[in-house]
Amino acid sequence: MSTAAAKEPVLNRNLLIIFGVTLMAVLGVSSVTPAFPLMAEKLGVSVQSIALLITVFTLPGIVLTPIFGVLADRYGRKRILVPSLLLFGVAGSACSLVRDFDLLLLFRFLQGVGGASIMSLNTTVIGDLYNAADRRTAMGYNASVLSVGTACYPLIGGALASIAWYYPFALPLLALPIAFTVLFGLKNPEPHVRESLSNYFANMWKAMNRRIAGVFAGSFLTFIILYGSYLTFFPFLIKSRFDGSPITIGLLMSCASASTAVTSSQLGRLGRRFRPGVLLAFGSVTYVVALVAMPHMPSTGTLVLPALLFGVAQGVNIPNLQALLASLAPMEYRAAYMSANAMVLRGGQTLGPLLLGAVFSLGGLDWVFYAGASCGLLLMIVVLATIAEGSKKDVRT
Repeated sequence: MSTAAAKEPVLNRNLLIIFGVTLMAVLGVSSVTPAFPLMAEKLGVSVQSIALLITVFTLPGIVLTPIFGVLADRYGRKRILVPSLLLFGVAGSACSLVRDFDLLLLFRFLQGVGGASIMSLNTTVIGDLYNAADRRTAMGYNASVLSVGTACYPLIGGALASIAWYYPFALPLLALPIAFTVLFGLKNPEPHVRESLSNYFANMWKAMNRRIAGVFAGSFLTFIILYGSYLTFFPFLIKSRFDGSPITIGLLMSCASASTAVTSSQLGRLGRRFRPGVLLAFGSVTYVVALVAMPHMPSTGTLVLPALLFGVAQGVNIPNLQALLASLAPMEYRAAYMSANAMVLRGGQTLGPLLLGAVFSLGGLDWVFYAGASCGLLLMIVVLATIAEGSKKDVRT
């Protein structure tokens, strides 16, 4: 972190620009999922096939995100982030122009290539800009903005899908002006890596420890829960049980995102009172309660309660994992570690809909949420076995 950044308030111009990048990072999925039931009907494809729209979008990140992270450490954050935003915007908005499902999958794949580095590099830059005292607060603010996006996008996407299913796919055009704002407006420190590539990888591996491995495992399980049980199948629960419209689906999903925004905005305050391991264990238990309750709600209105609880779990869990990793990773390897974490969570994003789709085929809709709750229990075990041990030290780092 630069000395100049240390004298600035946490909420400054640079962080506001990063907020714009963050809003693009979550646009690719949350804005289109409310249209999935209508899209399946109009295009004549199955529920399992519609889930591929998430899979092909997240799949490129599994391979490309760590590569982009290494390149960002060696050549600078902006040189990777700006072209990524441009590709994300162009390929993503092209999806709104096609009516063939196979072609739609192709453009979603290209959009996923552009989006592969966005989610990791925005948090990497936050890690670069702030010291440990302010980093958790900045990550919390960023997670709040992310949640505002995930709260608004389903509502916006649902409203647009009510006009035509393909309208939500035009939203990635917003990435184009943000790319130019990053290029000309973001003032961030850049790493100066001069060592050979072999030494770079050797030293990066030496910095690996059990707490970092625990963060990776926690991210993987978190995004299986989020993209498998929640984002893919919660809309179908609302539709099949209560004949909910796309707008109703968007409103309920926005409730979860709103509670995430409120919770994560308090992360700095919570972090001063509780160790990260305690907060992460609490988030894991809250996932379990919310997911078990979802298929047992008697009406659309009562679904608000487990949706709010799910949002609280998200608000506690995700920014804590990001802040921990940013604190544990040295700046010269930070993009690689944050990108490796993004690769892991992309794996969760990609496998979540597929695994829970298989559960849906074998056991029905209720078991999708029970399986997600089981992942929440496994997440708590991971936290207690790896992260909680070093939590006291992490708070001081």
